[in-house]
Amino acid sequence: KRQNAKLRVDQLKYDVQHLQTALRNFQHRRYAREQQERQREELLSRTFTTNDSDTTIPMDESLQFNSSLQKIHHGMDDLIGGGHSILEGLRAQRLTLKGTQKKILDIANMLGLSNTVMRLIEKRAFQDKYFMIGGMLLTCVVMFLVVQYLT
Repeated sequence: KRQNAKLRVDQLKYDVQHLQTALRNFQHRRYAREQQERQREELLSRTFTTNDSDTTIPMDESLQFNSSLQKIHHGMDDLIGGGHSILEGLRAQRLTLKGTQKKILDIANMLGLSNTVMRLIEKRAFQDKYFMIGGMLLTCVVMFLVVQYLT
């Protein structure tokens, strides 16, 4: 009898668990169905209108940014072209000055100028070279700062 009673208790426990699981599943399905019905009713009762002005795409800023970049690009091309023409002019001046220096040295030798005057002239040419390099570096720094400021 005890074994039979124990078997019945186990069977009842199993049945209770099975029924509780079935009840939970039923409640879950019922809740999901109610939620779907609410959402369906909400969609059906909702009135749809045309799009608001919030759907516009902000392209003006992009267009302005693009045109600014194009202007900067053309400006840099102009700067590079100007720098190239200046460099060509400096090369031509160097050739002219070298020829002039040779002529002056020939004339100085003919006139018998002293060595100290010749050294002063060479020293001045050496200093002028540093002034030219300094000017070129200053120009590069100014160009860099202009590019940094404009972008």
